[in-house]
Amino acid sequence: MPIMVLSVYAALVVWAVLLARGLRGHSYRSFLLFGIGLMLFLNIGYFINGVPASIASFIGIYDVLINIGLAQDTNAAAISRCVDNACTVWGDQFLNHPAWGAAFYDRFANGPDFRSTLLYGHIGFNSVAFVLMHIQLFRPGYGENRQQHRLIGRIAFASLTLSVICATWLASQHGPVTEYGGALAECGFYSMAAFVYACAVMGIVKARSGDMEAHRVWMFRFMGSMWGSFWLFRVMLFVIDPLFRNYEAVTILTCIWASAPLGILIGELIRRRLDERSAGAQAAIA
Repeated sequence: MPIMVLSVYAALVVWAVLLARGLRGHSYRSFLLFGIGLMLFLNIGYFINGVPASIASFIGIYDVLINIGLAQDTNAAAISRCVDNACTVWGDQFLNHPAWGAAFYDRFANGPDFRSTLLYGHIGFNSVAFVLMHIQLFRPGYGENRQQHRLIGRIAFASLTLSVICATWLASQHGPVTEYGGALAECGFYSMAAFVYACAVMGIVKARSGDMEAHRVWMFRFMGSMWGSFWLFRVMLFVIDPLFRNYEAVTILTCIWASAPLGILIGELIRRRLDERSAGAQAAIA
């Protein structure tokens, strides 16, 4: 029984409820904290269970929808199988898998150890940066928090830098992987890294110039890019993967290219909405 996959499904239902409550109450703290916890649950599994087993669990999340209404002998372009059906936790229940998923599993289960080391590095350092950026959000760098905010920011940026290095190194190997989209996927992952890192760098530049308001603006965009690259990427993949299973690599390429900029856009919209509410509250007091 794929307990991990079922746990993720249950968590997604709870998370959707928290999002609905947040939209009604204009408070997203519970939604954000739950998303952080779920991210850590997924990422820590790689260090506990190893890369192949964790990838098989990850692919298992997508196997259910991709197989709905799908014959077991399908010839769909974006569907594939794997040796001994080892790339999923569903056993023989699902023999067909997203082609990107089967390739993902094969590249790490049967690839060089250094490739897995890079993945560990990306996952670990990205998780640290992801958690620390929320500490920065909840504890802004004003007054007595200024020195602590600066120290945490430096640790977060160092972790982000190492994560991006590992990610781009991995991306440089994607050119021959047609299931990902080949060179388009490689360039797409470079663009994702560029969106994330550029927002963080701009935030640091603005802080060093003393423009703390612009720093705050760019940090919201950075958070949006991080959420887009991690969560929006996975949610988009979950939703649209079954829709384009007859078109090789269309789904994965859409998620690669669109998730980070969409995340930045959402982060910017949320920031503006918060600023408008804050300005309205101050005007009411005045």
